[in-house]
Amino acid sequence: MQVIADLHIHSRYAIATSKDTDLEHLAFGAKRKGVNLLSTGDFGHPAWFAEMKSKLEPGPGKGVYSYRGLSWVLGNEVSTVYKQDGRTRKIHHLLFAPDLDTVGQVNDALSRFGNLASDGRPILTGINSAELAERLYSVSKDIVLIPAHAWTPWFGVFGSKSGFDSLEECYEDQAKRIFAIETGLSSDPSMNWRLSCLDRVALISNSDAHSPNLWRLGREANVFELSRLSYRNLFQAIKDKDPSRFLFTVEVDPAYGKYHLSGHKKCGVSLSPEASSKLGNRCPKCGKKLTVGVLQRVEELSDRPEGYVPKGAIPFQRLLPLYEIISYATGVRRPYVKKVIEQQDALIDAFGNEFNVLLGAPSEALCRTAGRAVADAILATRDGRMKVTPGYDGVYGFPAF
Repeated sequence: MQVIADLHIHSRYAIATSKDTDLEHLAFGAKRKGVNLLSTGDFGHPAWFAEMKSKLEPGPGKGVYSYRGLSWVLGNEVSTVYKQDGRTRKIHHLLFAPDLDTVGQVNDALSRFGNLASDGRPILTGINSAELAERLYSVSKDIVLIPAHAWTPWFGVFGSKSGFDSLEECYEDQAKRIFAIETGLSSDPSMNWRLSCLDRVALISNSDAHSPNLWRLGREANVFELSRLSYRNLFQAIKDKDPSRFLFTVEVDPAYGKYHLSGHKKCGVSLSPEASSKLGNRCPKCGKKLTVGVLQRVEELSDRPEGYVPKGAIPFQRLLPLYEIISYATGVRRPYVKKVIEQQDALIDAFGNEFNVLLGAPSEALCRTAGRAVADAILATRDGRMKVTPGYDGVYGFPAF
């Protein structure tokens, strides 16, 4: 069976999320998107965990749950904040558990280091990344820990502000148990392939959605072909990097991400890695420190040229949420515009779900439903012809067709 999975989302109990980010709206949005497996997200929050226990039912395979016709795995994101090697480190981690009982044990263990009810993504102090991994694996060997949005400046394992130069520096003796990293919106597999030290890990992509809206949910995802959907089969396919089971990832163009280039939002300055380095990573207008972007960090740590593809690498497909394609193709660059939503919904109704529209709908059929401009923009995105003005320092990039 084909599985399209978004393994990093949040609930309404996380800071800066939509109040509609509940199981019902997430299930509805995922089916409209074409995603058939979601992480629950935020399993550490007591109220969300109680809701999960009351609504989720045993699903198609062991460790997978079902609700409203959608499959779910039990996931969470936590933030560890600690000092190491004279620097403050703020690292985000994705956690996955094989069953609700294990989640309860994980929550008991982590509650010693932070208030789990304060945020869907709690801040843990007094524990570093290696200790976090060790404590989790002592609860269950089936727990999965994956560095979240690995390159984000402030919170990624390789981030310019508080990260490390290798998985081994961060996770120490537990690094050998880390078998995947999440690339994040500002990087894609081709950027990560430039680091030979990452050849041993799988690269996964997820939305980090803070709402069930279709321009957030599933904007990045993972596509599998599994004989049966179960917790073990899912994560074994990732760990094995088997292209017959882990087919490809869905990526937005990394230039679309908010931290792709180095820059300074306040001064409207964005710079290439070379230009930023020449300036000592200082803003040419005000002299303050730039936010060093993901592309520059990749350049700093890479030992391979641009364009290198490792043997057996899992491929990827660049896309953009349908709402945003329509928005930019029609010149309406705002969220929640009724006309754009109506065009989006008409296309989804015509082709079954958004991924069917983006990946497979024929040109003429798209044109009949949405008009030539929108059809051409969808095809340009699908075929890799979309151009993106890069994002920087918290500013999203924007496409042109």
